[in-house]
Amino acid sequence: MGMEAAADAGIYRLSDELAIVQSLDFFTPIVDDPYEFGQIAAANSLSDIYAVGATPVTAMNILCFPIKEQPKDVLKAILKGGIEKIHEAEALLVGGHSVEDPEPKYGLSVTGLVHPKKFISNSGARPGDVLVLTKPIGTGILSTALKAGMLKGEAKYLLIHVMKTLNRDASRLMVELGASGATDITGFGLAGHALEMAIASKCTINIAARKVPVLPETMEFLKMGFIPEGDYSNKEFCKKSFEIDKGLDDELVTVLFDAQTSGGLLISIKESEGENLINRLHKLGHEHASIIGNVKEGPGRVQIVQDWH
Repeated sequence: MGMEAAADAGIYRLSDELAIVQSLDFFTPIVDDPYEFGQIAAANSLSDIYAVGATPVTAMNILCFPIKEQPKDVLKAILKGGIEKIHEAEALLVGGHSVEDPEPKYGLSVTGLVHPKKFISNSGARPGDVLVLTKPIGTGILSTALKAGMLKGEAKYLLIHVMKTLNRDASRLMVELGASGATDITGFGLAGHALEMAIASKCTINIAARKVPVLPETMEFLKMGFIPEGDYSNKEFCKKSFEIDKGLDDELVTVLFDAQTSGGLLISIKESEGENLINRLHKLGHEHASIIGNVKEGPGRVQIVQDWH
């Protein structure tokens, strides 16, 4: 698997029993604390490996940093946050590369392992499946509010906690329970990545807008205008392939296009296993995991509906 169908990672078969999985990602800081930035960036980079049901084994740092303008302690804190997430993923840091740059950037190139006949892709969704989202959305809007100094207290804590949480548990469970397809939710937003899945799987995806878990205070900041520019681009790019039920609140629809950082997995799984997956995720502390829609026969489109039944 390579660049076709907006795949989450590249997969190369080494033998009948083993394939390597490769991906990379990096970005500019979205939080002020350099240690938390390192954690979030690393979790985000590892997510593509988890999205295909693989196990990360090695990682390499990708770093841009203004070493003449910023203290070395800031650099050390970013790398500390990153390596702690790598260790949490039970992977090894094996090197990397850095360049001097006016704006800090950090992420990882990650290599994982998977059986060549057991990986999960965004092209595997099947009619009759339900859709499970493992993390709440709203990180783009709340990060924008955070940069403006408006997000505080419990909402700020939860935002950072969600972004730095690994998708390891969800990945392991979706493989164990025989998920049909999956993708991770990042810059294209829930709606955009659902569309990629619908097109790749040659099916129609229904998203029940009111079933989607949303981080606290997201809607309040959306109404105040804290909307990243990417959200508008996502909605404009996708609009020709979407059907939206009349009567749905525009703001509720808008949040579905919110660009996410280190978002959850969107998992397509047999309806008989959907509740099982949710219950097991809840027991592991992923309390926001929810069934948010289903998959039907039809062209590669997304329907935003009141309810998925």
